[in-house]
Amino acid sequence: MELFWFIIIALVLAIFFVLDGYDFGTGIIHLFFAKEEKDKKVIAKAAGLFWDSNEVWLVAGGGMLFMAFPTFYAAVFSGFYLPLIIVLWLIVFRAIGLEFRSQFNNTMWYTIWDTAFGVSSLLLALFFGIALGNIVRGVNLGGVENGISAYEGHYFFLPLWDSSFSPLTEHPGVIDWFTIIIGVISAVTLAIHGATWIRLKTNSSINKKLITVIFNLNIVLFILTIFSLVVWQIVNPDSLNNFIEKPYLLIFPIIYFTGLFGLFFIKKIKKDSYSFILSTLLIIGGITSSLASLFPIILPSTNSINESLTIYNTSASEYGLSVAFNWGIIGLILLLIYFLIQKRLLKGKIDEMDYGH
Repeated sequence: MELFWFIIIALVLAIFFVLDGYDFGTGIIHLFFAKEEKDKKVIAKAAGLFWDSNEVWLVAGGGMLFMAFPTFYAAVFSGFYLPLIIVLWLIVFRAIGLEFRSQFNNTMWYTIWDTAFGVSSLLLALFFGIALGNIVRGVNLGGVENGISAYEGHYFFLPLWDSSFSPLTEHPGVIDWFTIIIGVISAVTLAIHGATWIRLKTNSSINKKLITVIFNLNIVLFILTIFSLVVWQIVNPDSLNNFIEKPYLLIFPIIYFTGLFGLFFIKKIKKDSYSFILSTLLIIGGITSSLASLFPIILPSTNSINESLTIYNTSASEYGLSVAFNWGIIGLILLLIYFLIQKRLLKGKIDEMDYGH
């Protein structure tokens, strides 16, 4: 049952990052490339019509995590309390940026909420990448110092950053040079995804320009990917062991690199849906590759005193997992029905659809 719930939660979170990821990316494109009001309006609409339904998947993932792996849930929400609060406020500002924008026909009003939408989207993409970097790097479980745990072995606390700004220190912060690299990769990936979404769903005047933007960002992403693989070996020399011992896990990096190399042909791709599929592969492949590299660990310990958190030592009881299974299936069915209805109602280009009135 632990493996089943690990797969389901990973799938739900991957779906969230694919769906709300294009909202983040749309905000980044809106911030840097939308110059004319007609483009700003329609690009904001490309996120505004979808963001609230897309975030249901995040709520579902959090609920399932609480049901299936309560120890992990408690540890993460305690240790990452400060960055989680920051993420919460960024989500709020992104939402009100979209919802408030069209309430008054005033240039200054538009500018304020466009900035809120764009900056919060950029920082959300960055912080979610930093969060993944922390999971991959590991944390000082138990707050060990001089070989002694300050508290229980599954708890930890991280400052926002450490003065050394290094992932190799005994007490790393949430933000260090390694997690920043992963955060930038996340922001670039979601910017690409947002650009492919805008091209798929709108007739914005910058759609042709976005082809060049996607191509250039993909070059940056390729360089960052290779660089991150090198520094990952410094932070965690055993990071590739799972792929060597279980070659079937290589399917996940293959998914990522299929999307990455496919987008180099963006100028020759005729259908916008194909480029969106490729950027989707980037996100799914990146998340699943990271999880596969750690499995069955879900939060590594950077000390030798307390063992890493795994899907087995953080799960609920067998009875709890079986109850979670029954209610989880019902919840997933309702979520899928809601998702399919919403996508059906908003299929095709959204330029002429009403929003914000």
